[in-house]
Amino acid sequence: MRPPRSAGELGKEFPYTLKTVCYIEVTNDGTVGWDDSLGAYERARAGASRLYAVWPGEWASHLFAIDDLDEYARAMGIIHDQERTGLAEHQHQVRWSLNPYERNPSGSYVTIDVSLECGCKILDLKSFATQMRQQKGWEVATSVGWGGSESQYYMRVRRSSLTA
Repeated sequence: MRPPRSAGELGKEFPYTLKTVCYIEVTNDGTVGWDDSLGAYERARAGASRLYAVWPGEWASHLFAIDDLDEYARAMGIIHDQERTGLAEHQHQVRWSLNPYERNPSGSYVTIDVSLECGCKILDLKSFATQMRQQKGWEVATSVGWGGSESQYYMRVRRSSLTA
């Protein structure tokens, strides 16, 4: 039996957020569970458990020990990582308008065009959504398409959460 490989050795190359990666938590008493939550991270950080990840390959799956908990936390958004998200932790200067191709401007969710005038770039929509919820009360949809480049983006947002 081969020991698990080190996720830490791969650094940012390990696909922590890939939907096909399965996380396994093994507690010190031998209990095995499937978990990638904040609680699992905190238990592993406290030494009460170990985290592993199964990364499916084309012909075989590979088992990795999550041995760099800081890298795991940055990748999973538990600890803010400006390099991964493109977003500083500050009050963003945001300008938005309804996307001209929006087909249902009175729908629950609408597509908006967003400009970040503070110099930030959106590399991770989930992190941007969290920051906009805290800063502006926006409810950004993270399960649907979004895009853009530089400081111009488009995304779906709950219409009733938008304010001027």
